[in-house]
Amino acid sequence: MEFALSEEQQELAATVRGLLARRADPRVASFDEALWQTLCEQIGVAALGIPEEYGGAGFTLFESLVALEEIGRSLAPSPLLASLVTSEALLAGAGEDARQRLLPRLAAGEVGALADGADASDVLDGDHATVLVVATDDGLFEVAPETADRAWTPSMDQTIRLATVRSDLTAATRIGEGRAARDRAGLVGAVATAALAVGGAARALEMTVAYSKERVQFGRPIGSFQALKHRMADLHVRLEMARSASWAASYAVALGTDDAGQLAHVAKAYCSEAFAHIAGETVQLHGGIAITWEHDAHLVFKRAHALGQLFGAPHTHRAAVAL
Repeated sequence: MEFALSEEQQELAATVRGLLARRADPRVASFDEALWQTLCEQIGVAALGIPEEYGGAGFTLFESLVALEEIGRSLAPSPLLASLVTSEALLAGAGEDARQRLLPRLAAGEVGALADGADASDVLDGDHATVLVVATDDGLFEVAPETADRAWTPSMDQTIRLATVRSDLTAATRIGEGRAARDRAGLVGAVATAALAVGGAARALEMTVAYSKERVQFGRPIGSFQALKHRMADLHVRLEMARSASWAASYAVALGTDDAGQLAHVAKAYCSEAFAHIAGETVQLHGGIAITWEHDAHLVFKRAHALGQLFGAPHTHRAAVAL
């Protein structure tokens, strides 16, 4: 079990963070296609976990999750989560011909979407994906996007784009096993949303600490008051515990260890609740400015709520650990 990044992984995180700091805009409701292509072409974020024989960079799932944590920190919309889940589902459930045909497209930056069933709601990036895959009890299917009925689904956090997707599977191509694809998608989705939550929580805490140094009350920066120091120290502890849980689960799922499922459940539950708590404290410690549309605190709060529900609410993952 690993709780630290290698030098190469630290460089990857720093590179993604630097590019996003210069280019990302968390206030837009849909992802920036130019930014996404830059991330794919200059850093290869879509190709990180895809094997070289399928046009990928040949790293592991963990490197993809390192990049995803930085995307979470930026709060910017990105199709990486949807494409990552789709590529992992294909690796787990699709036949060789489908892998050879679809994975290079995802590695190059095309947006992928995985729908659970022919009539599916809450499909990540399902309304604009160009690689559309449907998993059912009868198998894994490739669906031509133009043949599906796809519609954007309004949600609290519109930067995580959801859609309703209805597919006619009689016109689709069966490419593999649906159960294996579903199982892998659920496991990867859990650790991926945990990574996003850690990134978002880090952004929230950074915002709060910076504000506490600037906001003056009674002639002193509010960050100098002991009570607020203690609250922010507690938030830092929660964040570091969440990051440890996320990295441990990410390594386990990437390597396929025996305890990967349990660690993924723990990480999803803990990281979701840690982010929700830190987001709430971010609003409280910013005071009145945090409830204005102009401040980014509402973006943090909405992202925490969305990630808490995506790929299973915390209580469902705790229940799975108890089984």
